[in-house]
Amino acid sequence: MYFLGIDVSTTATKALLMDRTGVVVGVGVAQYGFETPQPLWSEQHPNLWWAGTQNAIHAALQEASINPDEIASVGLTGQMHGLVLLDQSGRVLRKAILWNDQRTQPQCDEIHHLIGRKRFIQTTGNLALTGFTAPKILWVRENEPELYAQIAHILLPKDYVRLHLTGVYAMDKADGAGTVLMDIRERLWSDTLLEALNIPPEWLPPLFEGTQITGWITSEAAKVTGLRPGTPVIAGGGDQSAQAVGVGAVNSGIAALTLGTSGVIFTSTDQPFIEPEGRLHAFCHAVPGKWHLMGVMLSAAGSLRWYRDQFSPDLSYENLLKPAVDIAAGSEGLLFLPYLTGERTPHPDPLARGGFIGLTVRHGAAHCTRAVLEGVAFGLKDSFELLKASGVESIQQVRVSGGGAKSPLWRQILANVLDAELVTVNTTEGAAYGAAILAGVGVEHWNSVEGACESLIKITDSVTPHRAQVGTYQTLYGLYCQLYPALKPIFHQLAHI
Repeated sequence: MYFLGIDVSTTATKALLMDRTGVVVGVGVAQYGFETPQPLWSEQHPNLWWAGTQNAIHAALQEASINPDEIASVGLTGQMHGLVLLDQSGRVLRKAILWNDQRTQPQCDEIHHLIGRKRFIQTTGNLALTGFTAPKILWVRENEPELYAQIAHILLPKDYVRLHLTGVYAMDKADGAGTVLMDIRERLWSDTLLEALNIPPEWLPPLFEGTQITGWITSEAAKVTGLRPGTPVIAGGGDQSAQAVGVGAVNSGIAALTLGTSGVIFTSTDQPFIEPEGRLHAFCHAVPGKWHLMGVMLSAAGSLRWYRDQFSPDLSYENLLKPAVDIAAGSEGLLFLPYLTGERTPHPDPLARGGFIGLTVRHGAAHCTRAVLEGVAFGLKDSFELLKASGVESIQQVRVSGGGAKSPLWRQILANVLDAELVTVNTTEGAAYGAAILAGVGVEHWNSVEGACESLIKITDSVTPHRAQVGTYQTLYGLYCQLYPALKPIFHQLAHI
C-alpha cells in the first residue's frame, strides 16, 4: 500500500510516493516559471500545474517501480492564495494571480473600509493583505470587468489540479482560510463577508477537512497520469499546513520554522487564536478541528539566493557560506534588511525594501554573507516574538525545515537569535510528505494525523543556543527593529520614483 502526495508550488510540482511505514519510495519533480509582467505583479498559467502534475507523477512512479493499483489514496497541497478564475465550462479565464503578487493594496484598503478593519480581523483572523485571494477578486472586478462577468468558479492552485484529477470543484478548509473569505471560528465561508464584498457564494467550492475524501481519479485523469481510476483524492491543505504535518508540528507547544524562499514560523492551536492587530495569520489547520498561527516573511532563503545569484553566481551555497563561519556574531556592526519583495509579518507593506546598513571599508564579502543570514533570522524573530506574546501554549521546540535549514551555520544563528532549541527531523520532503500523510489518514491507514506523525517523524539533530552570542543578538535585534520605522518613509518615496 502506498500514498501519493502532490505539491503544486510556485516553481515546480512534486509528486511523492510513500509506503505504509512512511518511507519515501519515489519522487518526481516538474519545474516551471512564473511571470512578472509589471512591477508588483506575479502570474502563472494553471495549465503549467496540470502538465507538471502529470510529469511529476510519471517520474515518481518510474522511480518507485510500483503498480499504480497499489496506491491507496492521493493528497494535495500547494501554494496558497493564488486566484484561479474559471468560466461555466471550467475554462481558465486568465493567468492565476499568485500569492506573491503585490498589486492589490487599494483593494485591501477598500475591504477594510467596507467591513471595518477590526471586524475583518475578528472574522478571518487576518488583515486584508495584497497576497490574499479576496483583494485579487476585487482587482479583477475593477480592472477587467468583461472577464469578471464570465466567472463561474474560483479555485486555488492545487484545487485546479484536483478538478483535473476528479472533475470535482472542492477546497480544503486550511487553504480556504487563506482566501480571507471564511469565518475561521465556524470553519465555513462567511456569508457576511461575501455579501459585503458582493462576491457570489456559488462561485466558491464546498469546503472539506484536510483528511476527507473530495473525489476519485477519473478515467480521463488515469489515462494521462498512470493512476488507477477510482483512487480516492483527499482534501489535503495549503503548503504551510501540509508542511507542518510533514514535520510533525500538529500539537501545541511545537513550532515549525520553514526556511524556504519565504520564511514561516508556524504553531498549531486547539482553538482559534486571533492576534488583535492581525500581525499574525490565523488559519484553519489541515488537521481536522485545529487551527494555527503563522508569521510570514517574504524573502528568507530567497534573500540568500538573490545575494548569491547577483554577487557570487559561480559559487555553491556551501562555498559561499564557508568564510562566514569565521565572522563574529553581528558581522562587525553590519545589518541586512531582508525586505526584497516587500514584507508581511510584522510589517504588511508591499513597498518595504531591503538593504545593508552599517557598511564600512572593513566589511568584506564574508561579512555581507553572514549579515544576510542574520538579517533573515531577525526577520523570523519578529514572528517568533509575536507568537510567544499571543497567548498560545509556550513553545517548547522549533522544528526547522526547508532548503536553508541544510546549513549548520544558519541553524546555529537561528538558535542563537531565537534563543530556542532547533531540531531537524527525519522527513525532508516537507509539504508533499504532509500531503501523503493526510492521504493515508483519509483512507484510515492511520487513525489520526497526530498518531501518524508520532509514528513516522523522529528528531535527527538538535542545535542549542550559544549563550555568549544570545546577548549579542538581543542587542542587535533591538537595533534591527528600529530600521523599518525609520526607513519606511524613504522606502515609499523610492517606490514611486
